[in-house]
Amino acid sequence: MPLASLPTATRDEIQRLVHGPCDAAFLSDLHQALTADVPADVGGRQLLHRLRLLGETLPYDLFDDPARLTTAHAWAAVTDPSLCLAALVHHLLCLGSITQLGDGSGDVMSRVKALRSGRAKGVYLITEAGGANSHLATRTRAELDPSTGEFVLHTPDARAAKFGSAGTLDVPQTAVVLARLVTEGTDRGVFAFVADLTDDEGLLPGIEVSSPIGLGALPLDYVQVRFHHLRLPHTHWLADGAGIAPDGTFHDPAGFAERRLQRTLRVGQGLWATMPAVAAATSRQSAVQAVTYAQGRSTQGKLAPGVPLLTYRTQQRAVLGALADAFALTCAARGARALWEESRASPSDRNGPEMSFTPWTAVNQPLAAYKAAAVRLAARVTAECQRRCGFSGHLDVNRLGAYHGFHHAFDAAGGDSQLIFYDIGRALVEGQGAGREAEPPPPADTPPTSAHWWPAVVRRHQYGLTRHLTQRLRAAEAGTPFDAWNPLLEDAGLLGEIYANALVAKDVTRVLAGTRDRDLVRSLRPLAALHGVAAARRWSGSLLALETLRPADIQALSAVSDRLCDEVRPHLPLLTEVFAHPDDIAPVDRDPASPTTLTWTRGGTA
Repeated sequence: MPLASLPTATRDEIQRLVHGPCDAAFLSDLHQALTADVPADVGGRQLLHRLRLLGETLPYDLFDDPARLTTAHAWAAVTDPSLCLAALVHHLLCLGSITQLGDGSGDVMSRVKALRSGRAKGVYLITEAGGANSHLATRTRAELDPSTGEFVLHTPDARAAKFGSAGTLDVPQTAVVLARLVTEGTDRGVFAFVADLTDDEGLLPGIEVSSPIGLGALPLDYVQVRFHHLRLPHTHWLADGAGIAPDGTFHDPAGFAERRLQRTLRVGQGLWATMPAVAAATSRQSAVQAVTYAQGRSTQGKLAPGVPLLTYRTQQRAVLGALADAFALTCAARGARALWEESRASPSDRNGPEMSFTPWTAVNQPLAAYKAAAVRLAARVTAECQRRCGFSGHLDVNRLGAYHGFHHAFDAAGGDSQLIFYDIGRALVEGQGAGREAEPPPPADTPPTSAHWWPAVVRRHQYGLTRHLTQRLRAAEAGTPFDAWNPLLEDAGLLGEIYANALVAKDVTRVLAGTRDRDLVRSLRPLAALHGVAAARRWSGSLLALETLRPADIQALSAVSDRLCDEVRPHLPLLTEVFAHPDDIAPVDRDPASPTTLTWTRGGTA
């Protein structure tokens, strides 16, 4: 049934599901901003223009409306993944740090106005290129000069150079730089500082950048940045409640350096909450592309010449499975956004778990898990859709390669996903060891064709993995924490990833339970179940190893997939229309190599 023929209430519910609680006027403004004509790309002016247009769709205080913020970046990712990445850094990390960690001083707020108006590009410099886990051992220094009240920002050696997208030297760029604050020779922890890198004339004194660094998966202006005794006004310190008295006494509400890092990095929660929406949008578009391709291509194989590609079960399981995973990511986007809104309403100094491999899970464990699970699943979905579209899947105009590159690269960017999973697994096991052992969930009493089957299975598997790792940790010979955990990290990572999968599975059932239109539920329920069956097949080795499922259960899943595909197929006209973005945002199955779209040159005519 076409979307236009559905009752208004049903259309509104579908829009809320796919694009969040954003009104039609906002979506129209967003559509216009992303399809507007832009000036010729003179230096970085085009990017600034596009950032300004996107920013104009958002409230002045970006974080007043998380739904608009996440949806705007999701649409930007479908339109142009590079624009999305620049906007994520510009809005969530640079502006986010200034507005959430600063005190609103006039000097810094003038930078906010320039960033919001598109007169300057925002940069976020956290990673130091010369060492792994540099977030935990920041070496860039910001030392207070008590005679002037200024901070002296300095890169001590080449290994401490910052890595970021700051290579557009002919437009104004304002960076938030993470550096170790030093007063009276004492390390006070890692804070954020505002530093202008360039103006209309180029690099400013005290700034040094490298030659460009190519990164094809995320093509932006990457360079390394060094600071040479750059003097910053005192107001450019994003103190987050900390202060230095006239007599030099230092005060920080965080209490100690590790908690200071957690507080400084809490702006990352906005990025993690946004990435599931970005992953969902690009996965939906990719799945629609793959389904449309499979419906419209006839095959010439001897088994059944001339039948549509989608007739083959292998293709159904792949592309309808991608559609199901895209639906699950759509549900996860809603869950992550709600969690972010909840975290913003809670005290900013809420204690998190102790930091281990990364600071990310200590800032917000479930949001970090959402980010890691979303980008990993989206990378899988977009890669599979690209492969299933044959030659068309590799054409730039169809963007499947760009979507895959974006999410594959984000597995390490924005907080390394594998390290996040290691940390979560370790935290879950050590929670068990502290006497907080959970009750085992009941066995699944529903068939795998039910949307409730996978959530029950994944919870039971999380419990089994946690118990298994806890027993192994207790049996380990006495030694350092490294000695105990080093042989267990692979399983700890699996446990962390299962935890994240359980979050997504719960979101799927929550969305189904909250959907009021019964016809819409009938369209979505087989998608939800198909996502669960596909996830179980991906996790079959681990599920069998811990006897969460039996071999017969796994063997039956192929037939279950086929049955669910049969249930999904009648709903494809509605699902593909609902999941696709407007054609001028992202065209579906465009073939620029078609004879009707090419110009031709003939040689040798007399």
